[in-house]
Amino acid sequence: MSDLKPFSAPRGKPATLDDVAALAEVSPKTVSRVVNSEGGVHRATRERVLRAIELLDYKPNLNARVLAGDRSYTIVLFCERPGGYLSDFQAGASDRCRESGYHLVVEEWSRASPNAARHLMTLLRQLHPDGAVLLPPLSDDQLLCNALREASIPMVQIAPREPSADSPSIGIDDYLAARQLTAHLLGLGHRRIGFIRGKSGHGAAEQRYRGFTDEMRDQGIPIEVALVENGNFVFGDGVGCAERMLRAPAPPSAIFASNDDMAAAVISVAHRMGLNLPSELSVVGFDDALIATMIWPLLTTVRQPVISMARHAAGLIIDHPRRSGWPPTVANTVFEFELVVRDSTSSAPCST
Repeated sequence: MSDLKPFSAPRGKPATLDDVAALAEVSPKTVSRVVNSEGGVHRATRERVLRAIELLDYKPNLNARVLAGDRSYTIVLFCERPGGYLSDFQAGASDRCRESGYHLVVEEWSRASPNAARHLMTLLRQLHPDGAVLLPPLSDDQLLCNALREASIPMVQIAPREPSADSPSIGIDDYLAARQLTAHLLGLGHRRIGFIRGKSGHGAAEQRYRGFTDEMRDQGIPIEVALVENGNFVFGDGVGCAERMLRAPAPPSAIFASNDDMAAAVISVAHRMGLNLPSELSVVGFDDALIATMIWPLLTTVRQPVISMARHAAGLIIDHPRRSGWPPTVANTVFEFELVVRDSTSSAPCST
């Protein structure tokens, strides 16, 4: 791209769209297309306009953009409850929205709340968002999904139990990741392995448990019902699960928790009981949330590229305005995961 000619906006005044057009030597309509992420602009021209925007520190007027088209420049991120996963996802989605002049609204929502349906319809009517991103388990909530469909608001589902035919989904192969994590424990000689399940009805939770059970059975290791607990992805529930497992007459030598919050709960209980980790108990989690490196021992876990997944989810909505619908090229996206081995796992005790 050739260098831009020297140009500056009037001193003391913010740069305008016309200023960007003058510096990039294009028409104001071309600048508008670039700002609104529309097609029909040559790549070299788009880069030239973006460079001019950067040099002039141009900030699009959101109200003018809304009045000029059929977008609200707002994306709603629906979640069930705050947590480590949400923090990383929100950071990635917010970053992508900021790049394109969008606003991200995080909405904690549950169908169990009083007047949940009425609140949802009021929210959609007032915000009229350009799209919605649904974190699990809301990605499988039919009330929420149907409300978005009826309002013609495109949605992106994160780790749904079953991908929808009319909207893209994003996730990792939770089943394969759980098998690899289980194989890691079995390879260290562990045979009595406890498992703390996630929330019932949560697609990813079901895949993680199925991966665990299939790997155990394929390697000829029986699964003890007494060593399987339900922790709902919550630290507090994980504490109760860990206490019951570790106080059992024949406790496990390793515990697979379906997310890092519950794994941290296991480690907390183990420390309180005076167990040496990992020599007496190995612990693994899932997600590689911030807490995985804030506890001791550092947690062996499965790393999801949450920030990249969030950026992709927001980008799908930004790049494909509602009026055009989802193009055939927008499909379900499976991101790569990574097994991260840290200090919370070691060889099983000799008596195991």
